[in-house]
Amino acid sequence: MSKKNYEELSKNIVEHVGGADNVNSLFHCATRLRFQVKDKAQVDKEALKKINGVITVIDSGGQIQVVIGNQVGDVYDEIIRSTGVKGEANPQKAETGEKKNPLNTFMETISGIFAPVLGAMCGAGMLKGILILCTTMNWMSAESGTYMILYAAADGVFTFIPVFLAYTAAKKFNADTFVSVGIAAALVYPNMTAAFSAGTELTFMGIPVVLVSYTSSVIPIIIAVYVLSKLEIVLKKILPEVCRNFMKPLLSFAIMVPATYLAIGPIADTAGKLLASGYTGLVAINPAISGFVLGLIWPAVVMFGLHWGFVPIVFNNISQYGRDTLFTITGPNNMAQAGAALGVFLKTKDKELKSLSGSAALSAVLAGITEPAIYGITLKFKKPFFIGAVFSGIAGAIVAVVGAGAPTLLGTSILTLPGYIGTGFVGFLIACAIAYFGSAIVTYFFGYSDKMLEKE
Repeated sequence: MSKKNYEELSKNIVEHVGGADNVNSLFHCATRLRFQVKDKAQVDKEALKKINGVITVIDSGGQIQVVIGNQVGDVYDEIIRSTGVKGEANPQKAETGEKKNPLNTFMETISGIFAPVLGAMCGAGMLKGILILCTTMNWMSAESGTYMILYAAADGVFTFIPVFLAYTAAKKFNADTFVSVGIAAALVYPNMTAAFSAGTELTFMGIPVVLVSYTSSVIPIIIAVYVLSKLEIVLKKILPEVCRNFMKPLLSFAIMVPATYLAIGPIADTAGKLLASGYTGLVAINPAISGFVLGLIWPAVVMFGLHWGFVPIVFNNISQYGRDTLFTITGPNNMAQAGAALGVFLKTKDKELKSLSGSAALSAVLAGITEPAIYGITLKFKKPFFIGAVFSGIAGAIVAVVGAGAPTLLGTSILTLPGYIGTGFVGFLIACAIAYFGSAIVTYFFGYSDKMLEKE
């Protein structure tokens, strides 16, 4: 798509969400523009869906989600450049008069914090997967300088993820950005990390400090930045303007870093451990059934953009156990939806649909981006979507039984398969193959015919 087309697409999208004045904030994830608007009555969803370049529109999680596909970053940049929409939340315009339910508030918060760092996390996760493959196949030594430097690039994002999340959480909660980053830096400060590793007993003004590991953690820093945002409101009211610029950061650090080490961090860490053990316990009761249910419902979870709500659990699993199984169990869904789109591609004789389904299937299997396949192909004809969901469930059951996992956040695709090398890897590959080829074959024979296209 040319720059001129991006400009036209961007202006059409903003026009039909009610104009720039109706937009409180905008950010994007891997495939979607996520608008928070003042008045949803001004949003013309049907007109948005008809814009060339828009796959579909979803009203979910308190956001108007415009699904674009792989070009979403370019469209977002053009919107910011040419339409007057601001890419960050404007706190002065945030009140819309609309009551938000807790689920919408939670989803909006989680997606706003995690979406901006998704690209870096995926890139680092894929690099880690490649390095695992290289060392497993003895193509590279783990003691070599090359490996150490590349592994630092791959693992650094996840080790210091509190710093990244401090930045995005500060934007979300309207806290001081660099004070928030400073608090995160204090949590992963080498001396404190070493004290935890050595089991050193520390006190703060006579109060015992419960040391926990904050590297790769997500919950403590998010809560800390939220509390900071409230503290800053109080400090702004009580501090004279003449000394506010330096006293507010001083008091913020002096209060929040000890408070996080003494209370917020240990409480959040305990909650994280309970969350991790609760998830692990549920899966352990009956891995086959748990895996099947998770795999079966995952296409609907992705469809409504609710998968963001599970990201903290994934990071928490990695932090507690060194690996995650949740996104591994649900990962073959990407292959299932890719296979269902492939089945439509092979069956249809319509040139336009063949082009769309082929590119959607390729995007899902190579990059793990399933929205074009779901919204553009499988959900449109219904049967392919449900066939993909069933095979996603079957694959999820297999993955849960074999105990496969990943040491980092990965979106399942052909390119990221090396990242799953380890316990249950062969079973994971078999599950992905069943999801892909099973969905393609069943869709080809039973899930689609061009008569559906004629009806539509």
